[in-house]
Amino acid sequence: MKLTVLGLWHLGSVTAACVARHRRVTGLDFDEAVVAGLRAGRAPLHEPGLEALLAAGLAGGNLAFSTDAGSAASADVLWVCYDTPVDADDRSDLDWVHTRLARVLPGLRPGTVVLISSQLPVGTCAQLAKKYPALHFACSPENLRLGKAIEAFEKPARIIVGASAPARPVLEQLLAPLGAPLVWMRPESAEMVKHALNSFLALSVAYINEIAALSENVGADAQEVAAGLKSEPRIGPRAYLSPGGPFAGGTLARDVVTLTRLGEAKHLPLALIPAIKESNDRHRDWAFRKLQPVLAGVKLPVVAVLGLAYTPNTSTLRRSSAVELCRQLLAAGVTVRAFDPLIRTTDADHRDLPLAASAADALRGAHAAVICTEWPEFRDLPWPALLGAMARPVVVDANRLVEKAVAPVAGAVYLTVGRP
Repeated sequence: MKLTVLGLWHLGSVTAACVARHRRVTGLDFDEAVVAGLRAGRAPLHEPGLEALLAAGLAGGNLAFSTDAGSAASADVLWVCYDTPVDADDRSDLDWVHTRLARVLPGLRPGTVVLISSQLPVGTCAQLAKKYPALHFACSPENLRLGKAIEAFEKPARIIVGASAPARPVLEQLLAPLGAPLVWMRPESAEMVKHALNSFLALSVAYINEIAALSENVGADAQEVAAGLKSEPRIGPRAYLSPGGPFAGGTLARDVVTLTRLGEAKHLPLALIPAIKESNDRHRDWAFRKLQPVLAGVKLPVVAVLGLAYTPNTSTLRRSSAVELCRQLLAAGVTVRAFDPLIRTTDADHRDLPLAASAADALRGAHAAVICTEWPEFRDLPWPALLGAMARPVVVDANRLVEKAVAPVAGAVYLTVGRP
């Protein structure tokens, strides 16, 4: 089986590297810098274990990379893995993906299976099938998590596959090495699964954070409330119910916005789904609101921001809530010192973020610290000494990452979501 993976940022590079354990894979992307890096074994962004996996695939001869659309001409399967860009309002840039597809699809052999895992709206497979009737279009929604992507890819609980009958034997052969049950359905249903799943997770986050907002005002502890909810068999211990920061990064919000716009296009009055984003957007200002009374009256306020990445174990700043907070503080005249274990320099879009060389440098003389990214190493910092070096020992920690280390320190003020 000849496989080409199209799109080589996070989703595509992980997919290509993982599948290369089992078969020959050609990774295709039109970004020459990305392909040059991958040929040298460099991942386009930090993902634990990815560069070792790339090196193994390259050394074993099962993995190659190309910028030539013609390299897909003989593929049995074209696996579309572009990470669909989103704008500031969480709307997908579909033209960006379709423009790149148009460079490849006309050159494929009749009967080629095109498996789409990119985050594209329901109806995409049907739309493409009309334009390219000689090809078989299928959908398997991506299920990766930044920082845990390889494990998520190689050990899925199940794989959703939306495909017509002619494509199913080919896809069954492709996906067999992953050893997970295949849940077959029509392409439109598989496309809708992705929207529905992410929107349900987003709903869970927004819901528990609204419970947390109420808890802060009535003397309850939202974390204890969440434990009570998860002990209910109809909800369960793995429910996405942990009071803390808002969902960010664009991944969940993208699908909420997609379903909202779909309802508008079909003239269906939706109430619940649009409210998810409205609720989350209000919660995005939680840390900034908590800091305002802390900094009131301080002539030259300084805030340490620990963690800039969108999520731990990655280096991407895409749609990071920490970046948003830094810019809110800077606009309010606050001096910001930001530290992230993986981010020592910033690109042109983030030159305004003042970086500290270490957590200690960020905290020294600060009037407050905000824990924005749940890096495990932040738990192990020498907090009593660091708090003593601050102008005011105030820690704002939405997700309770450093609670056990900070809250018991005499004189420390510890602020978290969902607790008075």
